[in-house]
Amino acid sequence: MTVFIHWNISPEAFTVFGIPVRYYGLLFVGGFIAAFQFLEWLYKREHIPYQKLSQLATYAIIGSFAGARLGHCLFYEPDYFLFHPLEMLLPIGYDENGAMVFKAYTGLASHGGAFGILLALLIYKWKTKEDLLPLLDRIAIATPLACGFIRMANFFNSEIIGYPTDVPWAIVFEQVDMEPRHPAQLYEAIFYFSLFIVMFLLYKRNGLAVTSSVVEKQQTSPHVGFYFALCIISIFTFRFLVEFIKERQVSFEDYLPIDMGQILSIPFVALGVWILVKGKK
Repeated sequence: MTVFIHWNISPEAFTVFGIPVRYYGLLFVGGFIAAFQFLEWLYKREHIPYQKLSQLATYAIIGSFAGARLGHCLFYEPDYFLFHPLEMLLPIGYDENGAMVFKAYTGLASHGGAFGILLALLIYKWKTKEDLLPLLDRIAIATPLACGFIRMANFFNSEIIGYPTDVPWAIVFEQVDMEPRHPAQLYEAIFYFSLFIVMFLLYKRNGLAVTSSVVEKQQTSPHVGFYFALCIISIFTFRFLVEFIKERQVSFEDYLPIDMGQILSIPFVALGVWILVKGKK
């Protein structure tokens, strides 16, 4: 008889002045801090002024959070949030008596976050006149690290769970039901952390195209846009595949041939392939 792992951790880590602090928020912020620390090391290694990184981080954080929140509201629950626009960006809701109450954000979409970051970086490019693709290459190396933290946050939240299964590593998310299920969040987290290691090793061996300060590696450096293309192709191809073992997040997806996460992954994979092909030419 298989003994499955039972997961029943409270999403709330602790409270501050009566306001709950959730593991999700801690890991979400932790992912950005880890990615920023890595980029700080990379910028120093490439002899790029720190001021550029600090300005970039402001754009990226605002763009990713706003995009992730709006993406969830508009991609997955438009019927509700289009009539409650204030709840899109503010952590508020309404109780059974119609009174406004504080609550945690209850939806962030990774695809929306990706769209948000790209839009923020376009604005950053317009303001600073910095070349976009070398910038995306640098960010792409750190991106899987942040993604891994976010999926761990989903795991602590007992959300984005997989279908019921009897594999030995199945997990019972007791806050959802008593069915052993695929830990889809952990599959993604492991993949993203592994991808970060691969991209880091590629960078250490080959450097960055054009901007690399390691002269002897410039001859073998990949073309501009390579790391960005590899990042989005890998992440969104895996995201497309893992969706086949995930529970649908919203009811309208039951009427779609593939779910919303898969539909939104296709443009990113296509963009990555286009950049790879264009770069080789």
